[in-house]
Amino acid sequence: MSFQAYLDNIEAKTGLNPLAFVQKAEEKGFLTNGALSAGVKATEITNWLKEEYELGHGHAMAMYAYFKGKRD
Repeated sequence: MSFQAYLDNIEAKTGLNPLAFVQKAEEKGFLTNGALSAGVKATEITNWLKEEYELGHGHAMAMYAYFKGKRD
């Protein structure tokens, strides 16, 4: 599955596009001005995405990669 397919599936499941997730991650303190906040671990973000949005591990990791700057 391509990275874009992961993002498309996440949007289909949650109704939220990647930019909406960036905003929500900033509200949670995981991101600051679109970049990972100091000391934030991948596990914190993936656990949040799994619990709140019922994403699987692979999809949660795709969002973490997006937060880190992966776009293609």
